[in-house]
Amino acid sequence: MTYLKYYIIFSILIVCSCVGQTAEKDSQLIKTGAEQINKYIPLLRNKRVAIVANHTTNINGKHLVDSLLSLDVDIKKIFSPEHGFRGKADAGEHVKNYKDPRTGLPVISLYGSSKKPKLEDLEDIDILIFDLQDVGVRFYTYTSTMHYVMEACAEMNVEMLILDRPNPNGFYVDGPILDTTYRSFVGMHPIPIVHGMTIAEYAQMINGESWLENDVKCKLDIIKCKNYTHDSKYELPINPSPNLQNMTSIYLYPSLGFFEGTSLSAGRGTEFPFQVFGGPDFKVTDFTFTPKSINGASKYPKHQNKKCYGVDLRETDLNMLNSQKQINLEWIISAYNSVENKDEFFKKFFYNISGTKELKEQIIEGKTEKEIRKSWNSDLKKFKKTRKKYLLYNDFK
Repeated sequence: MTYLKYYIIFSILIVCSCVGQTAEKDSQLIKTGAEQINKYIPLLRNKRVAIVANHTTNINGKHLVDSLLSLDVDIKKIFSPEHGFRGKADAGEHVKNYKDPRTGLPVISLYGSSKKPKLEDLEDIDILIFDLQDVGVRFYTYTSTMHYVMEACAEMNVEMLILDRPNPNGFYVDGPILDTTYRSFVGMHPIPIVHGMTIAEYAQMINGESWLENDVKCKLDIIKCKNYTHDSKYELPINPSPNLQNMTSIYLYPSLGFFEGTSLSAGRGTEFPFQVFGGPDFKVTDFTFTPKSINGASKYPKHQNKKCYGVDLRETDLNMLNSQKQINLEWIISAYNSVENKDEFFKKFFYNISGTKELKEQIIEGKTEKEIRKSWNSDLKKFKKTRKKYLLYNDFK
């Protein structure tokens, strides 16, 4: 590859960066790890490369895989997380291996028959790039994918390069700590629901706290974000998954995710998922919605084709919501008190989402939000102390 070729492509990326800036001040200043291509291209030269990627693996409108291929990086294969490489699969939908028609590269699904790369998949790989946009919530599965990828890389002595991205919910820490009795793919580690870390900080914690099987350690290289702190408010340029369609849903997700483990809907199968909640047996309200099958978002939504009464949060004051720096428990508490069939409200999956059996018991017992929060304090204090060891950026005030 000639220097001129590299210079031209890099210049295009810089121009795209200027054009693609958002109106939000913090987002204008912040540069993701992926955008700083001059910092990691030297790490990829003369190496056989794999990449964990999806539709968010993007530099200002251009997919990172396309950029790297144009720079003559020897990409051998792509690993894809939940929702697939192009981000079109439903939540929870198994994705098969296939060949990407645009690049001709094999795509190995990490959300199908296996959630961990097979060792033979890494035999011809020298370095693996991990670049996914996370949202900083324990039950969002990209960090679980990262856990298994780190484990496989450690076992095969493959270097892992994380191109870090800002955490849009990285300005606070809140929620009950996961009881590992309820460990699952929607919650693997003893952390709160909102952990306040970027994906690279999280990876450092996985290594440092010896959470990988047999205490293996993954060799990590990290390209940090530029001009990011945990006080930054970062507006995502691309929706991270089909049902998080705007910043309102991303900010509400830590609170409305609880409804995934109940009889009520959080709006899947509508044009406003994770911005509403309700169900057929919710108290009668002026606001109603009817979930429909939507390809690539919710093929089989809860309460499909049934009229749901509920609460519309689309006009929530996001500045006020963010200033509280905590999960809203009043919504799940009031919802439980508003349904007719309380015995059917909590599903088994609620334990996996909340990470504890106590929250369900506390809501049934009629505990207030303040009382419930008080029960988290001791564990949260310990977690915050541990978290500080792995931070790469200045913490929130």
